Amino acid sequence: MTINKSFEEINEKIRKGTAVVVTAEEVIEIAAAEGLNSAAKKIDVVTTGTFGIMCSSGAFLNFGHTTPKMRMSNITLNDVPAYAGLAAVDCYIGATELKINDSCNQNGPGKFRYGGAHVIEDLVAGKKVTLKAKSYGTDCYPLRELEKDFTLSEMRDAFLFSPRNAYQNYNAGTNTTDKTIYTYMGILKPNMGNINYSSAGQLSPLLNDPYYRTIGIGTRIFLGGGVGYVAWPGTQHAPAEARNERGIPTGGAGTIAAIGNLANMNTEFLRGVSIIGYGTSLAIGIGIPIPILDEEMLYYTTVKDEDIQAPIVDYGTAYPNAEPGNLGYASYAELKSGEVTINGKKIKTAPLSSYSKAKQVAETLKQWIKDGEFELGQPTQTLPSVKDRRGLK
Repeated sequence: MTINKSFEEINEKIRKGTAVVVTAEEVIEIAAAEGLNSAAKKIDVVTTGTFGIMCSSGAFLNFGHTTPKMRMSNITLNDVPAYAGLAAVDCYIGATELKINDSCNQNGPGKFRYGGAHVIEDLVAGKKVTLKAKSYGTDCYPLRELEKDFTLSEMRDAFLFSPRNAYQNYNAGTNTTDKTIYTYMGILKPNMGNINYSSAGQLSPLLNDPYYRTIGIGTRIFLGGGVGYVAWPGTQHAPAEARNERGIPTGGAGTIAAIGNLANMNTEFLRGVSIIGYGTSLAIGIGIPIPILDEEMLYYTTVKDEDIQAPIVDYGTAYPNAEPGNLGYASYAELKSGEVTINGKKIKTAPLSSYSKAKQVAETLKQWIKDGEFELGQPTQTLPSVKDRRGLK
């Protein structure tokens, strides 16, 4: 029997409380027990989830006008520089921007770093953040200097806007040199002493819709504990040509640009991170609901960890020099087992992302939908699914 459902039909079921919603983990067992066609008839939405470090993140903030008015041209928040080249009292603070006079010691463990990601977390936590602003002064904006404490509730506007989140597959990092190196993939021990990876595997959003049939501009998502939206293809969005038989890319491919109101988020799913020898970043929980429009969509959501291959990349020599090394591939089932064998050597593995938090994201999103609190957002245009440097038309 041919199955064809629409976004609106599924949303109507959500409004009536009759929609069948399962997580990307649960759907695997259901489809195995009942078959793809039967499962596709029954299931309306599959929820996904990921929680991990996403460096290309940040927030737009508006402080409201001062008296007299000020055109802020130099801004720090808790001594972390923010970009002020926008308008009178707007700024953008990036997750990886470090506090003034802080630096990363590349040759050793260093200390805890404080940066833009921690400012964002502090705001979401309800803490006071100190704004320091300077201006060259104009006739219309005469105030030249300001120092004031703000909480999130006192700001005129505050929203997370991340240019690149939720990478579809990613590298697993190791180090073939004879010295310890400090990277955004964490500490990598010498002589392939460890492998670090960063993905939720079978729960990861874009791996459950590998050709982006249901994801694009306007897709409503779980973002940092609140409701957000896909705003655009993320930077470096590069739909893969190399895929396995299930359509899964064999390396980094699609990304999303995400936006959402900071006031609706919480620190359970949005945390500043200090990475030894690298700097700071933001860990974000993201969940995307996948509508089961037909049997093919159900099939894609049954992807398992053993179906997903991550490229093993040498960050000691290959990564900084643009030409990736080829140390082979490992499935997420292997990576999650805690040990991968390369050239006969058993190497310990460790995640930089949290699978338990990813499950929590998917379960929370599932409950929101079942309770009728979250309807699907049909994209006005889906993400580009073929390689096209021009992006969306």
